[in-house]
Amino acid sequence: MPRLPFPSVALTALLVYGVYTMGSLRADPEPDLTIDVTASQWWWQAQYQRDVPAASFTTANEIRIPAGRKVRLRLHAKDVIHSFWVPNLAGKMDVIPGRVNSLVIEADRAGVFRGQCAEFCGAQHARMAFFVIAQPQAQFDAWMAQQRAPAVAPASEIGRRGLDILRSNRCLQCHAVRGISDIPGDPRHGPDLTHIASRTHLAGGTLKNNRDNLKRFIADSQGVKPGNHMPSFPQLSDEELEALASYLEGLR
Repeated sequence: MPRLPFPSVALTALLVYGVYTMGSLRADPEPDLTIDVTASQWWWQAQYQRDVPAASFTTANEIRIPAGRKVRLRLHAKDVIHSFWVPNLAGKMDVIPGRVNSLVIEADRAGVFRGQCAEFCGAQHARMAFFVIAQPQAQFDAWMAQQRAPAVAPASEIGRRGLDILRSNRCLQCHAVRGISDIPGDPRHGPDLTHIASRTHLAGGTLKNNRDNLKRFIADSQGVKPGNHMPSFPQLSDEELEALASYLEGLR
């Protein structure tokens, strides 16, 4: 009987071991939280607890997670192929229309981790950023409770004027404000504005979230981010823009 050379034996043993262990390496670990993330030209929607309607809520361009916990992201695409990438937390994952891809991320410390669409998806591909914000568990739980709450009715005259402007300019046909514009089976496709003031950035990471940038983006969204699906509103006066920004800043 011919003898097998030692390298063949060793390599065969390693192959068997590799095939045996491959399944456990590829298996998704059990997550502590699942978030549905939907990519659109050119922004990201994050829906928490989608499978529990009473506790579900939606935010945009920020994904908050508890530090030190595994989080499964179910990735959806609304229009074209995108790619989800947070370099400091995970590798790239394609986001494909008609398909749900799963990615598990974990931040071992609290912090802010910038993400980016890594697949060319149209004119504003470079301005399709998002932020993963990892928080200590207690802070994350408090944020979750805040996000579940509906929008608070404006208490000031300028805030009430801003809400009237939001309604009269048909903004609520594209944007939801829970407690103000609830529609069963809501078909709207713009970012949810219920707690917009709690976010750090606007327009897919393009602008920092402050009053001046709110007014700038509303008045000239096509100048700031050409080709996005929100029209500019140059017809609004400075006073109207101030009132509208005042209302939005109250949505925390």
